[in-house]
Amino acid sequence: MAEVVLRDICKRYEGGALAVDRFSLAVRDGEFLVLVGPSGCGKSTTLRMIAGLEEITSGEILIDGRLVNPVPPKDRDIAMVFQNYALYPHMTVFDNMAFGLKLRGLPKREIAERVREAAEILGLGELLKRLPKQLSGGQRQRVAVGRAIVRKPKVFLFDEPLSNLDAKMRVEMRGELNRLHRRLGATMIYVTHDQVEAMTMGDRIVVMDRGLIQQAAPPLEVYRQPANLFVAGFIGTPAMNLLPGQIVAEAAGVLVFRHAGGTLPLSGFGGSERLESLCGCRAVLGFRPEALGAVPERSEGNAVVSGTVDVVEPMGAETYVQMIMHGGGRVVARVGSDQHFEAGTERALPVDLTAACIFDAESGSAVLTNQ
Repeated sequence: MAEVVLRDICKRYEGGALAVDRFSLAVRDGEFLVLVGPSGCGKSTTLRMIAGLEEITSGEILIDGRLVNPVPPKDRDIAMVFQNYALYPHMTVFDNMAFGLKLRGLPKREIAERVREAAEILGLGELLKRLPKQLSGGQRQRVAVGRAIVRKPKVFLFDEPLSNLDAKMRVEMRGELNRLHRRLGATMIYVTHDQVEAMTMGDRIVVMDRGLIQQAAPPLEVYRQPANLFVAGFIGTPAMNLLPGQIVAEAAGVLVFRHAGGTLPLSGFGGSERLESLCGCRAVLGFRPEALGAVPERSEGNAVVSGTVDVVEPMGAETYVQMIMHGGGRVVARVGSDQHFEAGTERALPVDLTAACIFDAESGSAVLTNQ
């Protein structure tokens, strides 16, 4: 396997459109790295530049210490799995998986051994004589992955490989790919717009927007300590609640967060010295939906959000509750299914701020996380 290093990679198309801007990152040997972001953020373009399918405008790409900028895709020792499977419809599963090895002139015996080894790993042993049209979507995707495995590349690249599958199959294939990574110990770079895939699969995730890296960190760190407002609003289902307002000092120096719907005492928020330095500044308070309604309503000193229940979404073990706050703005609570809410009713929900974040309203950057 190999380390992949990207140094100040830029991609500018004719006409001046900048798709990827100064992208610098080192993908560790054996790491499962996920690039995630909205459509058009530059994640697939970055992957294609690593593969050599897209010419870079500036910067350097190194694979296993070797500069590959001038190296054609076939000589970069990578294997790519695409969204649309790209299987030859007239070839059997065996021949689809073996095709690339035949082009490289490997002996028939070695080809057969590699194909059968990959088929065993992916549970395709009984399907080797079938044509793609005789397979389900999940089976076709496994064949596409198997075609990559047989090459024994230094780096695996995945470009939204699960987006064509139904919800149940996506869950199963996420597990398949996680097990595959553990078994092979391979360096894998995976592109997706689905944050659930990113959170559940990546050793580290890179959140992108408008061609720039917004944050690169382990999934839970990105979830708990988002680097800025974009990451806070993009990662998480539902997304983090974000209240614009101001930190002010009331009587006896008590610090509160004043927003359109009222005030929230910050006594449960750590880092009082840092909070004091932010007094009078415009800020955004962020807290996850599970922090809303998570503490007893009558606990002394609780921060409480009041408003009208707008939408109730039962999800089985939990319920999402959308509430329009008094004074405007909307928040979402994730509560247990045993709690009853009815649309149109008035509720006051306590907020646990022990894991909240404060962002600068001007720059959007996180200035304080209560972890």
